[in-house]
Formats: sequence, structure tokens, C-alpha cells
Amino acid sequence: MDLMDKVLSWAKRRGFVYSGSEIYGGLANSWDFGPLGTELKNNIRAEWWRVFVRQRADMLGIDAALIMNSKVWGASGHLEDFNDPLVEDKKTHERYRLDHLLQEAGVDVGGMSLEQMTAKLKEMKLKSPKGNELMEPKMFNMMFKTHLGPVADEDNAVYLRPETAQAMFVNFKNILDTNRVRLPFGIAQVGKSFRNEITPGNFIFRTREFEQMEIEYFCRENEWEDHFKYWLDEMHKWLQHCGIDKKHVHDYETPKDDLAHYSKRTIDIEYDFPFGKKELYGLAYRTDYDLRQHMEHSGQDLSYTDPETNEKIIPHVIEPSFGLERTLLVALLESYQEEKVKDGTRVVAKFPRWMSPVKVAVFPLLSNDEKLVEKAKKIAEELRADYVVQYDDGGAIGRRYRRHDEIGTPLCITVDHDTLKDDTVTIRDRDSMEQIRIKAEMLSDTLGKFYKGEDFASLGK
Repeated sequence: MDLMDKVLSWAKRRGFVYSGSEIYGGLANSWDFGPLGTELKNNIRAEWWRVFVRQRADMLGIDAALIMNSKVWGASGHLEDFNDPLVEDKKTHERYRLDHLLQEAGVDVGGMSLEQMTAKLKEMKLKSPKGNELMEPKMFNMMFKTHLGPVADEDNAVYLRPETAQAMFVNFKNILDTNRVRLPFGIAQVGKSFRNEITPGNFIFRTREFEQMEIEYFCRENEWEDHFKYWLDEMHKWLQHCGIDKKHVHDYETPKDDLAHYSKRTIDIEYDFPFGKKELYGLAYRTDYDLRQHMEHSGQDLSYTDPETNEKIIPHVIEPSFGLERTLLVALLESYQEEKVKDGTRVVAKFPRWMSPVKVAVFPLLSNDEKLVEKAKKIAEELRADYVVQYDDGGAIGRRYRRHDEIGTPLCITVDHDTLKDDTVTIRDRDSMEQIRIKAEMLSDTLGKFYKGEDFASLGK
């Protein structure tokens, strides 16, 4: 069984990710996050916000609506340019990305138009993955279309946003008017986006609804290269903070012919997934394209006035873009480990401490000893004020340790008969499996030191 299959099985078994609408047969490439997956997502999202927004003096956050005025998407170019080449199997009617089929056949599709890709398809006499003839290719817009109000007609047609970026550009004037900001500065947002992907797949890697963590960083045109380099470095630091092995991460410079319509330079940060080297994050230099487009289409002044010189400029933009689900997927892949131990093999999820969905597990040594149970439950309740805690009295202690190793709980606390005598408890470390004994009254202080980064071995000294 390869790593991807193991992670898929583990993720469902332990409540990280479930198939969406499963009792009704599911929905293609729809995924629900279970209790542990939800905690994991919340931890990643909150830490990203802390690192990139709260800790910075040059960053402001917003939370914009999912549905925007359709004129936004006309101005941004999404109505015209947010398209993928679609081809359909004549027999099964399954649909595929034409560019993906050509790439799998060894064709470099960089810069190719639909007409050129269609000609190549016919020249190579390519068939569908099922071996059937293909219909004539066409372009497919990936935005989800819906309607406001009770009557569905073109006058009230709207779209679920395909990206979070445009709300930050549309709110640029509001930010300037209500905050004392000077260039360079950024606007950040975390939220859902929706793309009607032709061929989603690879678990939660490519889905039709997903969460983005994005920054639009505004600067002067002559400074963009320095800011671009800076943000690329910051993105790599974040990956290290997430516990991602840098050997699995690569920077891919997007060729000019493949750049998005708004970009002058883009670097994809790729990761070595079990299904191939694929994009994890993106860093784009969007120039002043978006602000100028919205100025032209809205008639509003979206320029920035320097408070010292009164110079009016249209800022240029660096966009670091992070996918939350892809971050979670990589965290699952990196943390999943199998280790040989005395009694066989243990599965252990070595998440960074801050990321672990459960921070502390509390066990009574015996589940049928009322005094041990009462003391363990009291400790668990006290710690819940500051940590995600699980009380666990199911099975032998060894089994409980293995269970919490598998979900990545960094610390397990055991209440035993000595606890009733001297009020000490045993704390066991997930990674080293070492144990220390401390006073129960010192638990809050000890856990605080551990989650601030202190080595486990030093906690008992």
C-alpha cells in the first residue's frame, strides 16, 4: 500500500476527513472534515492569521462576501479568461481537461490556444482514458453561476467567487479611507472559493470548493522585485513552520506563455505528492492590473496618495496565495509515520505541536477505579480552559497511547495510584515515548513551557 492509500485510510478511520454525503452514495470529490480534521484546519488557519496578519504592522485583514456584483468578474477578466479546455468521451460522456490529456501524452502545451491543442489532439489521434473517441473540444468557464431572488434570469445572474483576491482590490479604497496605512502594506483574507473543476481529484488536493489564505501586498512599481523575493522567502519559512521537509518542496518559474492574464511573474511552490510534483502555493506579481481594471469599470479612483509628497500612484501588487486544504493534505502526508517498537509497529502522526488537533490526553490507569476516574476527569476539565483535551479510559494504557500516537496528540497524562498518594502524574511524550513525573498542580505551567517550545526532557528537571 502506497503512502496516499495509507493516508486516505487513516484520515477516514481517525476522523480527519470523510466522504461527503456518504450515506447517500457520496458526491464526486466532495469531502467533509471530521472532528480531528476540523481542529487541524482551525489550527492551520489561526496560525496563518497570527503569523501573517496579527504579528505584522503592515497587514490588515478583511472577510468579504462570497457573492459579489457580477461586474467585478467582468472587470477582473474572469468572465472572459477563467476557462479550461474541455473534451468529452463520446461513449461514457466523462469529461477531461484537454491540456492534461496532452501533457500526459508528453506534449508541452505552454502557450497553446484551444485551436492548437485541438489540432494536436487530432494529429496524435488521442483517445479518452477509457479508450473511446473524443468529442470536439471547447472552452469551459469554471465559475459557479447562480441567481439572486426568486426568478432565474440573466438580469440577476451572479457567481460564487472563484478566488478571494478580487474582494481585496474592490475594498482597496475602503481600506485607505478607514485606516492609516502607507505603502508598502497588505490586505489579507481567509475564505472559501469555488471552481467548477472539470477533473477534480487526488483526495482533497483539487476540489470544487476550497479555502484560500491570500495576501495582496501593495507596493511601488520600482520595489516589486524586492518584495517578491521577500514573500517567496516568507512562504518557505511558513512551510518549515508547518513541519514540511524542504527536500519535498521546489520552486517552479512559470514560463511567460503560461502566465495568467494578470501576472507578469509567477512562481509555483510545488510539492512532491505521491501522485506527482504538483502546485502547493503560488506567488504572483499582478502588477497594477487589478486596480486599473476596477478603476476603469467602476469609475472610482483607486489610486494611493503619498502623505508626504502628495504623489498619486496606482500601487503594484505581490500576491502570496496559500491553499488551506492543500496545506492540511501535506501536513497529513508529512506527519504520518510508521515506527518499529518493541511490541510491533506504531503509527504516529508527528504534527508540529501547535498544529496537533488534540493537545493533551488524560487517562485514569484503571477505568473501573472511581477515585482514579474522578481525579483524571477533574484534571481534564481544568486543562480544557487552555487546550483541546481528550479524556480516554478505553482499553489498556498501551492501546490508549497507540491511539493518541496515531492522531498526533503530543502529550498523554496518566493518573495512577501514586497520584492519590502524592498528587503526581505521569506525562508521556509522543515523539520520544519518554515519561516524566510531576506534581499535578504544576501541569498548567509545564504544558505552557512545552507548547512554547521547551524540550520535553527538560520539563521534569
